[in-house]
Amino acid sequence: MKKQEAAAFLANVSHETGGLVYVVEQKTANYPTYCDWSQPYGCPAGQAAYYGRGPIQLSWNFNYKAADDALGIDLLNNPNQVQNDASVAWKTGLWYWNTQSGPGTMTGHGAMVDGAGFGQTVRSINGSLECDGKNPAQVQSRVDAYQRFSGILGVSPGGNLYC
Repeated sequence: MKKQEAAAFLANVSHETGGLVYVVEQKTANYPTYCDWSQPYGCPAGQAAYYGRGPIQLSWNFNYKAADDALGIDLLNNPNQVQNDASVAWKTGLWYWNTQSGPGTMTGHGAMVDGAGFGQTVRSINGSLECDGKNPAQVQSRVDAYQRFSGILGVSPGGNLYC
């Protein structure tokens, strides 16, 4: 199970970062869309400041605020810390994996240790954009990476690969 979770985490990180190449989201046209002004704290760093950064591509002001609160790092006012400080980036990625269900019903960690399968990790990270037939090529990319990392770690990928 530990090897399957490691493979799942590495596969999602690899997908989110283009194979550990990018620390920030590459589609810059999306940047202004990640500010939810209905939140009481708004977007103090600016309308376009909460785009995807780090190994799990943390995005949205409410996710920066939640990570800020959990990690004790002022990410709401200074989201660039995620792209400029590798330790902050990895802290946000591990925080999200272990504690956030995103658009899913469980965390990435929970999906793997509770036997729900790799597909549920995808749902937790980006399911509202990729799962249920919304973007099968992206899901397939994640599954292919998971199968590669499972092979490298010498573990069966198990079932429930798709979301």
